[in-house]
Amino acid sequence: MSLTGLFLILFLTLHATANSSLLWGKEAYDTVTHFMGTNPFIQVMVPVLALGFLLHIGMSLWLTLINRKARGPASYAGGHKSRGLGFGHWTSRNMLILGIIILGFLVLHLSQFWTKMQWKQWTGQDPQNGYVLVTHHLGTPLMAVCYFIWFTALWLHINHGFWSAFQTLGLSNKRLLPIWRALALVYSTVLFAVFSLIVLRCLFIPSLLA
Repeated sequence: MSLTGLFLILFLTLHATANSSLLWGKEAYDTVTHFMGTNPFIQVMVPVLALGFLLHIGMSLWLTLINRKARGPASYAGGHKSRGLGFGHWTSRNMLILGIIILGFLVLHLSQFWTKMQWKQWTGQDPQNGYVLVTHHLGTPLMAVCYFIWFTALWLHINHGFWSAFQTLGLSNKRLLPIWRALALVYSTVLFAVFSLIVLRCLFIPSLLA
């Protein structure tokens, strides 16, 4: 699960970088989306990415089921665990819930954009313009709030998942763990900021995108 998580983090980095071109206007965004839609390597990576998501989700559910069976009916019952509550502790205990939220919004995201752009291109139909779709959907206040909720869930999920992935892979120790935690916080916050800035541009300053 750690490897699939790191792979998906890499994808999110590329996705945020590509979508940030929208901040420079329609021409820049159309150029990037055209490249993404016609590049053979990216076309091959789409099913690989889908497989990565399925594996990550499947392993998460499987590990959660195993852990709950191991804990038995006394899971999280009182005791010293209650004294360890905190931001990081809450996130680690609710990674599955955060993942479900992310998955739900991912389905929404794909239905709004991928099915109307890349899927139509694959099936020989005329794809809709990505710039028009993005500015239309993200420029709607209700939809913007929904995406901010999604970004927040991503921030929390990645902030914990990033450093714990290296720990699971045996690439962490007492000296490296604080570094991984700091990098996780910086990376997840920057990713959140980039995605949020795109939404804010569409929502409040549409003239700057023209």
